[in-house]
Amino acid sequence: MEILEHVKGKALISFSNDELVILNNALNEICNGVDIPQFQTRVGYSRERVEDLLEQMNRLISLTQ
Repeated sequence: MEILEHVKGKALISFSNDELVILNNALNEICNGVDIPQFQTRVGYSRERVEDLLEQMNRLISLTQ
Protein backbone atom coordinates (compact mmCIF):
# COMPACT_ATOMS: atom_id res chain seq x y z
CA MET A 1 0.00 0.00 0.00
CA GLU A 2 1.25 3.43 -0.90
CA ILE A 3 -0.41 6.65 0.26
CA LEU A 4 -0.27 8.98 -2.70
CA GLU A 5 -2.17 11.91 -1.26
CA HIS A 6 -4.11 12.74 1.87
CA VAL A 7 -6.52 15.63 2.08
CA LYS A 8 -8.92 16.24 4.94
CA GLY A 9 -11.43 13.37 4.90
CA LYS A 10 -10.03 11.61 1.80
CA ALA A 11 -6.97 9.62 0.80
CA LEU A 12 -5.63 8.55 -2.56
CA ILE A 13 -4.01 5.14 -2.05
CA SER A 14 -2.36 2.62 -4.36
CA PHE A 15 -2.90 -1.09 -3.56
CA SER A 16 -1.33 -4.14 -5.16
CA ASN A 17 -3.71 -6.81 -6.45
CA ASP A 18 -2.77 -9.01 -3.48
CA GLU A 19 -3.62 -6.23 -1.05
CA LEU A 20 -6.98 -5.71 -2.77
CA VAL A 21 -7.75 -9.41 -2.41
CA ILE A 22 -6.83 -9.35 1.30
CA LEU A 23 -9.14 -6.39 1.91
CA ASN A 24 -11.89 -7.99 -0.18
CA ASN A 25 -11.61 -11.25 1.78
CA ALA A 26 -11.75 -9.40 5.09
CA LEU A 27 -14.86 -7.47 4.02
CA ASN A 28 -16.45 -10.68 2.78
CA GLU A 29 -15.77 -12.39 6.11
CA ILE A 30 -17.27 -9.47 8.03
CA CYS A 31 -20.39 -9.49 5.85
CA ASN A 32 -20.88 -13.19 5.24
CA GLY A 33 -18.59 -15.35 7.35
CA VAL A 34 -19.30 -14.45 10.95
CA ASP A 35 -22.37 -13.26 12.80
CA ILE A 36 -21.61 -9.88 14.32
CA PRO A 37 -24.18 -8.77 16.91
CA GLN A 38 -24.80 -5.03 16.79
CA PHE A 39 -23.00 -4.84 13.43
CA GLN A 40 -23.12 -1.06 13.06
CA THR A 41 -21.93 -0.43 16.62
CA ARG A 42 -19.00 -2.84 16.32
CA VAL A 43 -17.95 -2.12 12.74
CA GLY A 44 -18.79 1.58 12.75
CA TYR A 45 -20.91 1.46 9.60
CA SER A 46 -24.15 -0.17 8.54
CA ARG A 47 -24.08 -3.64 7.00
CA GLU A 48 -25.47 -2.12 3.78
CA ARG A 49 -22.56 0.35 3.54
CA VAL A 50 -20.00 -2.41 4.09
CA GLU A 51 -21.74 -4.68 1.55
CA ASP A 52 -21.66 -1.81 -0.97
CA LEU A 53 -17.93 -1.39 -0.39
CA LEU A 54 -17.47 -5.16 -0.83
CA GLU A 55 -19.28 -5.00 -4.20
CA GLN A 56 -17.05 -2.12 -5.29
CA MET A 57 -13.95 -4.10 -4.27
CA ASN A 58 -15.18 -7.13 -6.24
CA ARG A 59 -15.66 -5.00 -9.35
CA LEU A 60 -12.23 -3.44 -8.95
CA ILE A 61 -10.52 -6.80 -8.54
CA SER A 62 -12.25 -8.16 -11.63
CA LEU A 63 -10.92 -5.18 -13.62
CA THR A 64 -7.34 -5.69 -12.45
CA GLN A 65 -7.07 -9.40 -13.29
